[in-house]
Amino acid sequence: MNDLHPLATLLAQSERQRDLALADQRKAQSDSEAATAQVAQLRDYRRDYEQRWNAQFRKESQIQLVLCYQGFVTRLNEAIEQQTIAAELAAARLEQAIVAVRGHDLQLASVRRLVERRLVERRGEAERADQKQTDELAARIAWSRGAAARTNPA
Repeated sequence: MNDLHPLATLLAQSERQRDLALADQRKAQSDSEAATAQVAQLRDYRRDYEQRWNAQFRKESQIQLVLCYQGFVTRLNEAIEQQTIAAELAAARLEQAIVAVRGHDLQLASVRRLVERRLVERRGEAERADQKQTDELAARIAWSRGAAARTNPA
């Protein structure tokens, strides 16, 4: 059983690595969802802003007000584009984190199978040793009875 200690250490390390990868995946998931939600908020705000000002433009409006509106909408569109890129990057990081978790899960499963195989081997060795000991004891008892019967032919 002592020779299983390195495998137990490897198993614990594999579990820690998988747990860290899962934590990274959860963070990437949260970041991705936040970035996507922010894109949606910016788009909703732009839609509301445009609707509000379209109503204002139906009335008389000054050219300075129109230019201000156009400048703001341009900056808002740029912010939406930048946030969309950030959301896409966050989604890509999430995908990488998912792949990393899968890799760690596979490694962990392999180590677990190896440990289980070694335990089965050890049990088989122990059973064979017990059987050998039992067979030797039975042979000694049989030999002792035979020897006793030869010395006491009663």
